[in-house]
Amino acid sequence: MVTENAVIVFRRRGCCMSHVIKRLLQCLGANPVMYDIEEKYENEAITELEDIGKSIDGGGDRREDRSLSSPLPAVFIGGELFGGLDRIMEAHISGELCPVLKNAGALWL
Repeated sequence: MVTENAVIVFRRRGCCMSHVIKRLLQCLGANPVMYDIEEKYENEAITELEDIGKSIDGGGDRREDRSLSSPLPAVFIGGELFGGLDRIMEAHISGELCPVLKNAGALWL
């Protein structure tokens, strides 16, 4: 599922921070897939998401540590773990987010 979507956000059901991420990405022109994780499966899902992020990055340390400071919401862009809300906001403010989305095929500009 991670590699099949340009942008996918794994979130807790009803999380307001996930809504912020969704609205920001939509305002930039991306259409993220939002995947809700039920509370009873949250621990297993977080472990699996971190494992996916590490295996895709080849064990980490590619550009920077991509572990999640706050486990959910977790954003994958172009099949790679991008980070959580803090990382999305940091990338947006620095101007890095749009090129990353474009390279992932999430923007058609």
